[in-house]
Amino acid sequence: MKWTLSQLQKHRSKDFPFDEIVNVDEIKTIDPTIRDASSMHITGRADIDSAKVTFHLKINGHLILPCSRTLVDVKFPINVETTETFLLKDLDYETEEEVHRVKGEVIDLMPVIHEILILEVPMQVFCTDSSEEGAPQSGKDWEVIQERDKEERIDPRLAGLAQFFDQNDPSSDS
Repeated sequence: MKWTLSQLQKHRSKDFPFDEIVNVDEIKTIDPTIRDASSMHITGRADIDSAKVTFHLKINGHLILPCSRTLVDVKFPINVETTETFLLKDLDYETEEEVHRVKGEVIDLMPVIHEILILEVPMQVFCTDSSEEGAPQSGKDWEVIQERDKEERIDPRLAGLAQFFDQNDPSSDS
């Protein structure tokens, strides 16, 4: 998704739609937590004038991320709409949005798309299918327990104390 400035200027004051499927495999080297990425379907349009180019993007696809609990692969859907502005001239352009400065004669959207995808990766992702075996659930002297199991269990080291208050203390009888 690269365009030279002369290609874009031909479409100034006209509609410049685009609809492409791009390969974003390089994102796996940028963020090692991303195990795989589908091809991303990128649609949108560009508004072009003499000082700036504004891209209105819709990105659809999915990333494969590790489950935070079991480490199995989780298919995480990506559905992002964003607006990215590239300044063609060095002007003091004041806006609330982040702008990109064009270096050279080419606008390349791929670094921006990689950045958007990395920002979409959540801190934790959980798989909904617990039947897949991922990380070990037990080992020597340990096991993963559910919250409901924790409430029902009594620590064997403290089992003797549970009966302590059940015994009648002969000195407390009146």
